[in-house]
Amino acid sequence: MHSLNTSTTGMLAQQLNIDVISNNIANVNTTGYKRSRVEFQDLLYQTCRLAGSPMINGMVTPVGIQLGLGTKPSAIFKLFQQGDFQQTENPLDLVIEGDGFFQIQLPDGTMAYTRDGSFKKDGQGRLVTSDGYLLFPEIVVPQNATQVTVGADGIVSAQIKGSSTQQYLGQIILSNFVNPAGLEALGKNLFLANDASGQPQTAPPGTEGLGYLEQGYLEMSNVRVVEEMVNMIKAQRAYDADSKVIQASDEMLDKAVNIRR
Repeated sequence: MHSLNTSTTGMLAQQLNIDVISNNIANVNTTGYKRSRVEFQDLLYQTCRLAGSPMINGMVTPVGIQLGLGTKPSAIFKLFQQGDFQQTENPLDLVIEGDGFFQIQLPDGTMAYTRDGSFKKDGQGRLVTSDGYLLFPEIVVPQNATQVTVGADGIVSAQIKGSSTQQYLGQIILSNFVNPAGLEALGKNLFLANDASGQPQTAPPGTEGLGYLEQGYLEMSNVRVVEEMVNMIKAQRAYDADSKVIQASDEMLDKAVNIRR
């Protein structure tokens, strides 16, 4: 009976769906997190009769007979809609209002990308992520700086103790991609570019379609808990329905095996 294998594919698909939903809910408070969505495709069909096949009376069949064999996951799609902003009043917390990613240099020199703008200073005054990865281009805050200012255009300046003018420290450059959904999630709020995402297109904030920076704010996760709960209920019901089909198929096989003349 095809229904046994077909329902099994449905249960496995909904299990993956629940796995993705659970990861979304787990990261509801993760800064810059982008929720994922599972997409499915139907499997190959067993064709018993093609539509348009000739019949005995010279007519053709208006419809065919094709038996579906189940479903499979086709993609786990990242949704990069803007998350809500949270005011922190920390001058090193930055948010991108619009499109774009901060550029992060990994220890091996590889460039990674993130929407998480919760930066800190390391022992040398360089702006780094929570894991110590450098913001690129490198921004160094002097030890005697009393105030750091980041403009909407990414220009970073600092008020130096004993000076009446602000010192220019550099400019933050953002990157964007033709297909952000194709980025490879690395963990630690980081993404890597690949052939699917396309090459990074870098420019200062506010140019080339990139968003502006806002100081003292963070972008929170774009996960909506109520929506995820609804999706979880739908996945549970679909899983239950597939299990009922397996149960019904098993009962039908049991009756067929135990037929008495």
